[in-house]
Amino acid sequence: MHSPRVINRLDVERLQRLIDAVEQQDEAVAETLEEYLLMAEVMDPEDMPSDVVSMNSQVRITDVSSGESLARTLVYPHALASTPGAISVMAPLGASLLGRRLGEQWDGPRTTSGVRRWRLEEILWQPEREHEYHR
Repeated sequence: MHSPRVINRLDVERLQRLIDAVEQQDEAVAETLEEYLLMAEVMDPEDMPSDVVSMNSQVRITDVSSGESLARTLVYPHALASTPGAISVMAPLGASLLGRRLGEQWDGPRTTSGVRRWRLEEILWQPEREHEYHR
């Protein structure tokens, strides 16, 4: 059994507000995200491990089958247009990133080409590691 995702308390509060105001087309992702929040180990931002993906973290993930590597920043929907290489937490792959640990592998969301298995290769930047708790 996997250990629970670790999510910081401020992210949980912000994400819950986002979920509560979700539009109909995003309901499926919102329900999944809410499940993650309910099962998560919630920590104060100051106590977040540096090997966990939090909101606004910049990460490098790899498709295990193809070897394709992507660098992405996990953002709230309002920051999508203004953040280069961003992926929204309300996108299925974005939601699946939240709380993942360095080296962890998981099956991503189903797409028309099937299910891709992803591995978290690197956390290039994490706000908590840089003591930026109120971003």
